[in-house]
Amino acid sequence: QVQLVESGGGLVQAGGSLRLSCAASGRTFMSYVMGWFRQAPGKEREFVTAIRWSATSTYYADSVKGRFTISRDNAKNTVYLQMNSLKPEDTAVYYCAASVADLPAKLISNGAQYHYWGQGTQVTVSS
Repeated sequence: QVQLVESGGGLVQAGGSLRLSCAASGRTFMSYVMGWFRQAPGKEREFVTAIRWSATSTYYADSVKGRFTISRDNAKNTVYLQMNSLKPEDTAVYYCAASVADLPAKLISNGAQYHYWGQGTQVTVSS
């Protein structure tokens, strides 16, 4: 089993920054594809970004490209999401997720391909 615990959410003004962290338990963290998803009130969950175990490949939703950066520290079993130039439309609950499979690029954004999920952390961006 793997447990994922997110932290770092909060309230920030538009244009501001936040960094989310996701701490993972389990000895095989290095083999996981790690992703961030978000869900706004009344909307479906959507893909934000993902990173492969080697950290050489990262993927971003078009809506966050150039503003968000995903990274991981395998020694600390932690993945990070640096969010800059935040907009009110970024307001959502952000979830960390892990896949034990080496997902092909076309499935990276598919939440159904992820096996473990965190409890979520609220990000609120005020205008």
